[in-house]
Amino acid sequence: MEELRATINETAFRNAENGYTVLTVRAGRENVTVVGVMPEVAAGEQAVFQGEWVQHPQYGRQFKAASCEVLAPSTLLGIERYLASGLIRGVGAATARLIVQEFGLETMDILSQQPHRLSEVPGIGVKRAKQIGDSFREQYATRQAMIFLQAYGVTPGMAVKISRVYGERTREVIQQNPYRLVEDVEGVGFLTADRIALSMGVAPESDSRLSAGLIYALQEAAASAGHTYLPMDELLSLAGRLLRVEPQLLQTHLTALLLARKLRAHVMDGVEGVFLPQMWQAESEIARRLRDLQAASQTIMDGTVDAQIRNFEKAKGISFSPTQKKAISMAAQQGLLVITGGPGTGKTTIINCILSLLDSESVLLAAPTGRAAKRMSEACGMEAKTLHRLLEYGGEEGDFARTQDNPLEYDALIIDEMSMVDIFLMRSLLRALVPGTRLIMVGDADQLPSVGAGNVLRDILDSGAIPSVRLTEIFRQDEKSMIVYNAHRINRGEAPRLNAKGSDFFFERAVSPSDAAKRIVALCASRLPSFLHLDPVRQMQVLSPTKKGECGVWMLNQLLQAEFNPAAPGKHERVRGDTTFREGDKVMQTRNNYQLKWQKEGVFGAEEGQGVFNGDIGFIVSIDPQEHVMSVQFDDERVAEYEGADVDDLELAYCISVHKSQGSEFPVVVMPAVGGPPMLLTRNLFYTAVTRARRMVMIVGRESAIDQMIANVNTRRRYSALCWRLQQVMSL
Repeated sequence: MEELRATINETAFRNAENGYTVLTVRAGRENVTVVGVMPEVAAGEQAVFQGEWVQHPQYGRQFKAASCEVLAPSTLLGIERYLASGLIRGVGAATARLIVQEFGLETMDILSQQPHRLSEVPGIGVKRAKQIGDSFREQYATRQAMIFLQAYGVTPGMAVKISRVYGERTREVIQQNPYRLVEDVEGVGFLTADRIALSMGVAPESDSRLSAGLIYALQEAAASAGHTYLPMDELLSLAGRLLRVEPQLLQTHLTALLLARKLRAHVMDGVEGVFLPQMWQAESEIARRLRDLQAASQTIMDGTVDAQIRNFEKAKGISFSPTQKKAISMAAQQGLLVITGGPGTGKTTIINCILSLLDSESVLLAAPTGRAAKRMSEACGMEAKTLHRLLEYGGEEGDFARTQDNPLEYDALIIDEMSMVDIFLMRSLLRALVPGTRLIMVGDADQLPSVGAGNVLRDILDSGAIPSVRLTEIFRQDEKSMIVYNAHRINRGEAPRLNAKGSDFFFERAVSPSDAAKRIVALCASRLPSFLHLDPVRQMQVLSPTKKGECGVWMLNQLLQAEFNPAAPGKHERVRGDTTFREGDKVMQTRNNYQLKWQKEGVFGAEEGQGVFNGDIGFIVSIDPQEHVMSVQFDDERVAEYEGADVDDLELAYCISVHKSQGSEFPVVVMPAVGGPPMLLTRNLFYTAVTRARRMVMIVGRESAIDQMIANVNTRRRYSALCWRLQQVMSL
């Protein structure tokens, strides 16, 4: 193996997913092309490459690097070019120049050992100096981790996450037990840890490997399918396939994990389920706290509820059905109540009547997402907050300011879109409620369950332990609208009526997925906006059942971005992985980021906070090409600045998945129906998509694909134990 010492000229190509890089470097007096998987480098840096010379049939002589060791820049120009490269957050070309002018050849030592001195540079305050110093140290640790991990096929992005957790101890920790990655580092799969371990010589049947595989199987079941447990036989079978060992071999290790209480088990209705401890604890606590709330419930206005309902009917010029009256009356008489029903069944009107009954009480309104909260506010004429905002998120993940030690001391709380609430958010909410608080939960149990683990709304209803009312009569139905009508037909397993005269529910046939994609772009770009006089980006939303394929989220986003926001002179861009973000792009946050700070101009001046959450949609308002900062303004006017790895949590949102659309409504929904994996194309997914539209639904594809979705009720069972736990605690 040969050695090549060189100075980096530029990065000609880099695949952010796998780290494959093409560099032009200066070696002596010669410009050389270096290729290979390596850490991210900056122009002006020096590096030592280990590898061999090869002859590429198209590009000629190249140095194929097996490893890359980056050396600290030693010249003023090299230091400045390194700092200005974008690798260090908060430092662009102008800032880099000022720093080098101030510290000269001592700059690298200052950054690593005395970053507080950066505040001596004009324009850099104490806070920013700390940020730059932290970023520099993070970058150094990341590089060392990548140098160590690249031999094991770890992607650069994953190396960043690993180094953030372990820092300078990355090599030491992983060499001791690579399977720690599974538990310690979010997003590190068992397969990655296993590949590293096996490459290091760990035996396939080692205790650490088999135990880690069992834990990972449960984690994966929760993350991918929302399970809070797995039946023991299914767990052993799944882990056996994962580890490529006989399931019987795992029984001893499973028993050891149970004895060490690293896993929990319980027999429920004759089936022994195995839980991760956090899942076990969350469902158990939810059941206990719901029991306690019900036990402390208070009634209101005994003997006056019927009169209050009549007064509301007279004032609004409406007439409630017997079932609706029952729901309203029970809300007044019960401490806990679930109201469930599909679109058009009057849930919002019922909430407004309940609010009039609770006029003398202090009442909170809440929903899981910003869009759902905004819609609830508009419908009820009072503020509704997201659950995260209600609980006053305040720092580390899951760290809410509102807890049992600092509760929400209100008389009543009404939550909409309960189907979206997972077990961990539900537990946090219940911790913040004092006994005697009236809790009214409203939602559509036929929609898709929460993205997170658990099946809270469905389990509560199925338990029969909490009072509930199911609304079935349709009231929000004018003569011209077919959206609500068809939604209920779909839910009953009946084909929707398509293209009825004067309708708002349309179907356009396409001969193939590529044809459907072209038609969707044409509909969104010109046909529908001109017909409906709507903003095609802000008031229309393409929903896809799948991420992959010609009509999947990824491909449709590329096509729609090219149509609505193409590249243009003066329009700044930022490339991240396979996605090019541009100023003006519609984007979505794809995971909860509890640390990301935001600002918002309010009635009483600027507001500040932190936390941007999965499903939040906004627009890129600016991209700073020098400082590598991207500003996004969300629907509720919050503006957050994205730097470094935070950008990885964003994706284009011209098209989003049906799952991501939960809790939102859009004037117009456009959806492809072209077939695909049966596990994705289900009746409740189709129902969820249709119920997101207020003004029009447009389906593009094949009638047979619509029939396939309606017929498919074989949704993957979600293993959850809250129903069983509620039945147990309520019977005590």
